[in-house]
Amino acid sequence: MSSALTDLVPLPIVQAPMAGGVSVPQLVAAVSEAGGLGFLAAGYKTADGMYQEIKQVRGLTGLPFGVNLFMPQSEYAEPAAVDVYAHQLAGEAAWYETELGDPDSGRDDGYEAKLAVLLDNPVPVVSFHFGVPSREVLDALRRAGTFTLVTATTADEARAVEQAGADAVIVQGAEAGGHQGTHRDTPENDGSAVGLLSLLGQVREAVGLPLIAAGGIMRGSQIAAVLAAGASAAQLGTAFLATAESGANAVHKQALTNPLFVRTALTRAFSGRPARGLVNRFLREHGPYAPAAYPEIHHLTSPIRKAAAKAGDAQGMALWAGQGHRMARELPAGQLVEVLAAELAAAGTALSGRGGAG
Repeated sequence: MSSALTDLVPLPIVQAPMAGGVSVPQLVAAVSEAGGLGFLAAGYKTADGMYQEIKQVRGLTGLPFGVNLFMPQSEYAEPAAVDVYAHQLAGEAAWYETELGDPDSGRDDGYEAKLAVLLDNPVPVVSFHFGVPSREVLDALRRAGTFTLVTATTADEARAVEQAGADAVIVQGAEAGGHQGTHRDTPENDGSAVGLLSLLGQVREAVGLPLIAAGGIMRGSQIAAVLAAGASAAQLGTAFLATAESGANAVHKQALTNPLFVRTALTRAFSGRPARGLVNRFLREHGPYAPAAYPEIHHLTSPIRKAAAKAGDAQGMALWAGQGHRMARELPAGQLVEVLAAELAAAGTALSGRGGAG
């Protein structure tokens, strides 16, 4: 790992921030206590809600952890397209005996207020999704002693991250579960996401920053592979989704290895932005018609997703998952970190043995 990351955590294992109640303080603390880097997801929370979770993490561990922010969305969706999709979803709302959400519930996710909290009460690491913060923001966080990461899904995005002055790039491959961290949501680019190993090679040649690899990583041997490909660390989300400490709904956890869900797909069905989830009825029926409208569609479908979860109906939930979901292991988070570290060490030993052969 780069020296800055090595100073923070002993293992090259980062727990991905998973918004929507998955990355709870107990999960974050357990990962950090085991030698990885736990991450809170501030997305969809208020600034005070984020601050309260930061305090909870600090009460559970004195070790480094991170907080992830969503960048404000500046590209306004076509209202007519949102209205058409809302009309299509009326039957879903009736089925789950709920109302559709208000698509105009906010576009900035409380970004400025959350930044203010993080500058007044610095945490060791802050990462950004859906865009690049200004140099002023990154410089201010650096002065506060915070290490900054920004997600990129292309080499050009990685160059923008480097130019803005971030400390490292999270290289997110097409295999990753949940939302793709594209800097601009352009529908014409749908289907063009690049696989992680190819993307790592492209980004490594484009920028000089440390790289954190994300996308479909479920085993220590895969961590070894991305380290060999030039990454300083690996970020795992779906692998931690099934852990005991994860705040994911039990139905979501069970679906990861349920034979009914055999594949994942990138879809706009639930949020209006490309995100990878298990293919269920809602995704199949509505994905082809969902407009590029984030966060409007996220707000619109929120009551349906909550009602489906309350009813235990996996067919109406956003079952975010990476392509490696069938390899999920139901372990305590700390034990999972230990297993991954042992697998990583074994892979390194195997590679060394092969290198010395002949």
